[in-house]
Amino acid sequence: MSDINEIADGYVERAAALNPLEATYCGVPGYDERMSDLSPDGFRARADLDRETINALSHGAARDEGEQVAKDAMLERLGLAVEFYDSGEATSDLNVLASPLQAVRQVFDLMPIEGEQAQRNLAARIAAVPEAYAGLRRTLLESAKSGRVAARRQVLACAKQCAEWAGIAGPQPTSTSQSPEGDDAAGFYAGLVARTGTQGALRAELDQAAQSAREATAQFGVFLETELLPYAPEQDAVGRERYRLASRYFLGAAVDLDDAYAWGWSEVKRIEAEMNRVAGLIVPGGVDEAVAALDTEPRRRIAGREALRDWMQELADRTIAELHGRHFDIPEPARRIECMIAPTNDGGIYYTGPSEDFSRPGRMWWSVPEGVEEFSTWREVSTVYHEGVPGHHLQVAQAVHQRENLNRWRRLMCWVSGHGEGWALYSERLMEELGYLDDPGDLLGMLDMQMLRAARVVVDLGVHLRLPIPAGTGWHEGEIWNPELAWEFLRGHVRMGEEMLRFELNRYLGWPGQAPSYKLGERIWLQAREDAKARKGPAFDLKQFHSQALALGGLGLDPLQAALARM
Repeated sequence: MSDINEIADGYVERAAALNPLEATYCGVPGYDERMSDLSPDGFRARADLDRETINALSHGAARDEGEQVAKDAMLERLGLAVEFYDSGEATSDLNVLASPLQAVRQVFDLMPIEGEQAQRNLAARIAAVPEAYAGLRRTLLESAKSGRVAARRQVLACAKQCAEWAGIAGPQPTSTSQSPEGDDAAGFYAGLVARTGTQGALRAELDQAAQSAREATAQFGVFLETELLPYAPEQDAVGRERYRLASRYFLGAAVDLDDAYAWGWSEVKRIEAEMNRVAGLIVPGGVDEAVAALDTEPRRRIAGREALRDWMQELADRTIAELHGRHFDIPEPARRIECMIAPTNDGGIYYTGPSEDFSRPGRMWWSVPEGVEEFSTWREVSTVYHEGVPGHHLQVAQAVHQRENLNRWRRLMCWVSGHGEGWALYSERLMEELGYLDDPGDLLGMLDMQMLRAARVVVDLGVHLRLPIPAGTGWHEGEIWNPELAWEFLRGHVRMGEEMLRFELNRYLGWPGQAPSYKLGERIWLQAREDAKARKGPAFDLKQFHSQALALGGLGLDPLQAALARM
């Protein structure tokens, strides 16, 4: 191989060794028994690797178009990773969904639990949880003392998550000497060990590791409430400078934030009008009347989490079978997806990609909030398209399959939210174009999800930049955004259960720039398609456009547009 691919492939192994958690997430084999170093030294070592690789790439020669795309994409991603580290964002990262705190726990959802070797890997990694959290504790505290720390809301919510994972019922204990009794004492790790079914000496080793991990998780929650919380600011807003960096990181493109805010409002208005039109096809009245009718229609109701999983699986499998060969050419390994109910109740729906050899398939996960046991399918049809095919699963699994065309970094490690989430949201709209949302109820569900993503643009930018609510909206005009107004806005525009919606708002407040990447990414994907149409004229072929775009693998949206323009 030539320079750029050699650099990229070498980076994957070195990055995996420095960050075994990411290796498991990405499906790189050989690191499942190890834990990432989350101490300040660990973060520094990963940033040093990024700097070294940027230097090597800058002096490397791209031998062909594929290497040029890889070079552009890798320089963009690693450059932003270094900026994140240098700014203190990486070492102060703490939010309710996707910070190092959750990575330690969530990685176990991806690990096999059957067979002696898999169980020994589990034992070793569970036993390393205390050291990981001890390192993260030093990192967050060092960052806080230098003036960079998450907002109070995120610190408290993450402490609550720790208590839940540790199986602590009721208020968070003030010391580790307080041990809960009964079933609530088991926690996540004991449940994981129980599912292995192993016995004997290995079971004893697993049980001991699980108890240590449980205690470390509980202790970390106490640390958050007693040591980190005093440093945490009350204000959720991060301001324009920090937000601009976050937006670039999540999009892989620089956008005009004020233009994006105004566009978000226009999208809310457009989608609202379309929802009212579709609601009229369901029942007389408005959207609320249509929602009430759909929620009580027996054929659209599901009771129980297992039934929800089975419904998701059947729809995902059927969609893959129908789209393959007609609208997409789906590689054989990518025609398998597993729908899963997550072992925790954190909230959220998400996708995890396959391992490099596809022994672990791509998976669609639903972390259902505690107490939620009734579901309306009309809300979730487009969610299956988003997380499955033609959304994340097609995009990610197809890239993993392209051993002959993409280096390992492009296949396994390059994920850009605006590219990935933008494609998945584009896929929902595409399924309407292809005739898969002709049922007015399913179409209303898709539009409701589009409204959620448009509302995210408005709320996320509005709160974090402390923007005024524009004149002409008819709603709190001229007032400056705050979390209370954000909650009121979401309640008025999004038909989602309160627990899920509360989780959504906490996510936006603690993860600035990520939530708008869905809608802003979709906007750039749609523009890329229109640009391709303009270039090719009558020769434009939609299936070919999708094939060429997905063949590029994951990359920032600026490198994506540049690569597509050269085709």
